[in-house]
Amino acid sequence: MEVLYEDNHIIAVSKTCSEIVQGDKTGDTPLSELLKAWLKEKYCKPGNVFVGVTHRLDRPVSGVVLFAKTSKALSRLNDMFRTGEVKKTYWAIVKNCPPADEGELVHWLVRNEKQNKSYAYDAERPDAKKAILHYKLIAHSDNYCLLEIDLKTGRHHQIRCQLAKIGCPIKGDLKYGFDRSNKDGGISLHARSAQFIHPVSKENIKIEAPVPDDNLWKALTGAL
Repeated sequence: MEVLYEDNHIIAVSKTCSEIVQGDKTGDTPLSELLKAWLKEKYCKPGNVFVGVTHRLDRPVSGVVLFAKTSKALSRLNDMFRTGEVKKTYWAIVKNCPPADEGELVHWLVRNEKQNKSYAYDAERPDAKKAILHYKLIAHSDNYCLLEIDLKTGRHHQIRCQLAKIGCPIKGDLKYGFDRSNKDGGISLHARSAQFIHPVSKENIKIEAPVPDDNLWKALTGAL
């Protein structure tokens, strides 16, 4: 458990690509439960420990995950995520560079529940949700590009789907068109940072997660 930030109301951890944030049909122990056990032991707490899930990251994605330690913080953070007051920045290693070094992508996403996959369209259609993100090329190697992504909306598999739509699938993301998996079973999408006004103290907080322990990640981010 790599704790990135902790105070009386919130705690942020660095998620690996093998961990789940909340319980799912796999039956694997989620981060929320692991964190309860960790806090119980650290503070020798009798009884139950409160840990509230404020947002999610797809299982194969790494990076910052924010949890609430009090019900007051959970309620306020849920509202902040819903209204876009938490600025989340992602880094993605993709095949092929986008047509411009910086730009905004706007698509209409349709989610297929059975496939657990979203499809991006250029024009509005029934049951589609508008998806907007801003990207910037921040590094590249001979074979890959590193993009910094600022999400403007929070749709199902939004980054994965939109980047694949413009011909830049994320490394390791077989579901969205990359040709082979990563050795660790994850994809090269990383929730780099979360920035927000603390729900109780009102301080400006920025939390960053170190990139995965991987040679390509280190090579691409080494000069940043």
